[in-house]
Amino acid sequence: MSIRQWCLVVGTVLFSPWVFASGEGLDYTQSTIGYASLIIFAIAYCVVMGEEYLQLRKSKPVLLAAGFIWMMIGYVFQQNGQTDVAKHAFEHNLLEYAELLLFLLVAMTYINAMEERRLFDALQAWMVSKGFNYRTLFWLTGILSFFISPIADNLTTALLMCAVVMKVGGSNTKFINIACVNIVVAANAGGAFSPFGDITTLMVWQAGHASFNEFLLLFIPSVANYLVPAAIMALFVPKTQPDTISQQVELKRGARRIVFFFLLTIATAVGFHGFFHFPPVVGMMMGLAYLQFFGYFLRKTLPRSLARKRAVAEANKDEKALKRLGSVVPFDVFRRVSHAEWDTLLFFYGVVMCVGGLSLLGYLGQVSQVIYTEWNPVLANSLVGVLSAIVDNIPVMFAVLTMNPEMSLGNWLLVTLTAGVGGSLLSIGSAAGVALMGAAHGKYTFFGHLKWMPVIFLGYVVSIFLHLWLNNNVF
Repeated sequence: MSIRQWCLVVGTVLFSPWVFASGEGLDYTQSTIGYASLIIFAIAYCVVMGEEYLQLRKSKPVLLAAGFIWMMIGYVFQQNGQTDVAKHAFEHNLLEYAELLLFLLVAMTYINAMEERRLFDALQAWMVSKGFNYRTLFWLTGILSFFISPIADNLTTALLMCAVVMKVGGSNTKFINIACVNIVVAANAGGAFSPFGDITTLMVWQAGHASFNEFLLLFIPSVANYLVPAAIMALFVPKTQPDTISQQVELKRGARRIVFFFLLTIATAVGFHGFFHFPPVVGMMMGLAYLQFFGYFLRKTLPRSLARKRAVAEANKDEKALKRLGSVVPFDVFRRVSHAEWDTLLFFYGVVMCVGGLSLLGYLGQVSQVIYTEWNPVLANSLVGVLSAIVDNIPVMFAVLTMNPEMSLGNWLLVTLTAGVGGSLLSIGSAAGVALMGAAHGKYTFFGHLKWMPVIFLGYVVSIFLHLWLNNNVF
């Protein structure tokens, strides 16, 4: 490989594009606008990484960077008579973001609704009543994350388990950070062997590179990817009891039914994708309607429910129950929507638009040409996982699928594995990690995750070698 090609790979590794824009034949990689865009994005991401110390919300720098990049693109493309090309690319990226935004918004709304109905308080009380120590809780939340994510997707699973950890951990920031790292690793690993576990696996499955059953070949490598770092991290988790008091938690009315509607929403999203080949977000938005109608039912039946409970409390002379009933307010689904983590959602917008602009400038084709024509496929696919840790696994996988290199089933499964679990190396490498940085703001941070990267990378390497050894027959 020439020096220029090496410089190109090193210079653009940090900026794997989100989509391959319609201006496929355009090449601005050696232009002033190209270099300026790379520098702006690099500065923005450095600010994001320093969120813990700067106390600056991560959405702000990437939103500003996206505006500058597209401002420069708009000017240059207008001067070259290519306004329609730039406009089409922007609209395509905006559509990608809209799907992600609505999907995340519904998932966050359900989680906020379950928290408001005290489901996580009840789960916390159950864990405390069982006498689980911090280490047991570390393993319990990690194992649950690993086995729930293949069904509920890694992002939703991570948000659910993070809410539990936040409740149980209380003010123990050290435990919350390491437990969140464990959850991100477990959720990403669990989602790697199921077409519904991660957006990247959905992309590979939909593209027809592997059948539903063939993804199960990744189960053992995925288990190793989680267990290796978890076993090491667990040694640093104390066996002391959480600093919480055991209490009896009464679920608010409708709590269990909201869980049912959440599972129904997931099933609807999977059904829309599996049967009609629509984006899963269609099913998620339909699931939001389930919650809205149920909220309407709760409001309409609240007076009758309160009257019945007040009569029981008065008969038992339960003053605490009467006081609690006096503070009951109707369930409001739009208030749950407003409690979504908007900093995270806006951060995704900035990332999508920044890397979409870099894609339009031609960096995707350059990098793909180097790694898939001059490198061994196993080495290239292993690098994909590292790339996914720096930006996100979705744009990296989209880049691979766009180039569509000639590879065996084993290599397609390998890139599915590495893109899925490689995002665990950094907190910004996967949707689960980014979402948890918002959900556990100030407690789970970029640098808090970074110090565990060596053991996570060890699990990453072990999972690759296990796949090469166990599934050698499909290469």
